[in-house]
Amino acid sequence: MKLITTIVRPERLPEVKAALFRAGVTGITLTRVSGHGGEQEVVEQYRGTTVVMEFQEKVKIEMVCSEPFVEPCIRAILSSARTGEVGDGKIFVQPIERVIRIRTGEVDNAALTAVNADEVQRAALQTAQQVGAAGRGGEP
Repeated sequence: MKLITTIVRPERLPEVKAALFRAGVTGITLTRVSGHGGEQEVVEQYRGTTVVMEFQEKVKIEMVCSEPFVEPCIRAILSSARTGEVGDGKIFVQPIERVIRIRTGEVDNAALTAVNADEVQRAALQTAQQVGAAGRGGEP
């Protein structure tokens, strides 16, 4: 199991969320954050005063994935968040030792499985097969 944390541009959030859902990842936590990376500082006028905006608005998305979902999750984020400009964000991948679902006491992978996991995983598998077939130029 891995904790995948990504910081992305807020305007890319709908695309990233849709790509994650297509990859079969539905359990996400979203936080609005501000940060400073490689972007240029923005200088704005506010009530007649020059203000230097050092921190840019970003969105932090966190999800814990079982091993089969880690690489598809990373590929989904990369393909949907990338604009090619400075400030596209980062992806951090960390090991997770243990997960416990509070409601049922389920642990580890069982605790990660969504209520509709079978349906989500079937749809994700079909999408992956279709994408793979399209890349090979034929049917799966």
